[in-house]
Amino acid sequence: MTTDQIYSEIKKKGTMLCVGLDTDYGKIPECVKAGRSVLEAVLEFNKRIIDATASHCVAFKPNLAFYEYLGAEGLSVLEKTVEHIRLNHPGQFIIADAKRGDIGNTTRMYAKSYFETFDFDAVTLSPYMGSETVTPFLEYPGK
Repeated sequence: MTTDQIYSEIKKKGTMLCVGLDTDYGKIPECVKAGRSVLEAVLEFNKRIIDATASHCVAFKPNLAFYEYLGAEGLSVLEKTVEHIRLNHPGQFIIADAKRGDIGNTTRMYAKSYFETFDFDAVTLSPYMGSETVTPFLEYPGK
């Protein structure tokens, strides 16, 4: 999504609201958990939050820590969450709340992961270790 596109969405909806998807299984209502595995409940809860708020916001921001702790299957839930947004609410800006701040090849792999593998529009970064922690992310036009 380009800067002009997100600005257009902000003007159209009259908001800059971003909905965080920090989905903590322990805080999911029992009615959503019922009959579902942990992974299924997290995905179902995400879908319900996304569908209920998409018309009121311009962005979603999944916090990666809440998916990474679930292991490889948690990353699959993250991927399915992003797919759900892209397929059902295509005007939404999606931010990987990753707070990454590494150097060298590690940063390049993070950028590749978030922008190519998971198709995020943006990512949160911690630039405290210098420009090398940010530069690989800037090599993706439109991100």
